[in-house]
Amino acid sequence: MRLRDLSTADLPQLVELNNAAVPAVPTTPINEMADLLEVSDIAIGAVDETDADTLHGFLIGLRPGSGYDSENYRFFTDRGTDYFYVDRIVVAEEARGRQIGQLLYARVFDLAREEGRDEVACEVNLDPPNPGSLVFHGRLGFSEVGQQSTKGGTVRVSLMAAPVLTITDA
Repeated sequence: MRLRDLSTADLPQLVELNNAAVPAVPTTPINEMADLLEVSDIAIGAVDETDADTLHGFLIGLRPGSGYDSENYRFFTDRGTDYFYVDRIVVAEEARGRQIGQLLYARVFDLAREEGRDEVACEVNLDPPNPGSLVFHGRLGFSEVGQQSTKGGTVRVSLMAAPVLTITDA
C-alpha cells in the first residue's frame, strides 16, 4: 500500500467508501464531500502499488482556523489546544486488517509533528456504537477528552485526542 493525495476525480469513490461505512461515519452526498475536500488541509487515500486509481481507504483532516462548520471540530477549537483534526477516516471493508488505518494516521502524526502541534484529535461514535473504531484509536494512543451529542441529538460521540510526541519525548 502507498498513500497519495486525493482530488476531485476521487469524489465518486470517496462517497461510495464513506457511505458503505455508515453508521460509523455520516452519509455524505457528493456535493458535501466536495466541500469537505475543498476545506481540508490533508486528504489522502491508500492505494495498491500497482493500481493508483482504486482507493482502499482515505483520511481527511484539518488544521485549526479553517472555519469548518462541524460541531466536533468546534469542540476542539473551543478546547484551546494546538491540534490537527481528523474529520474522516474510512477503510474499505474488504481491506481491513491490512494496517491501512495505521498508515493513514502515521502520515497525519508526521504532519502534526512537523508543524509542532500538541495533539491529533478526532471523534468516534458511541451511539450508534462503533466499538472497533474505539479499540483502533485506543491502540494509536487516543483517549477521550469529552463527549457530546450531535446531529440534533441523534448521535453521541467520544471526542478523542492523542499526543504528538517529538523524537526527544520518546
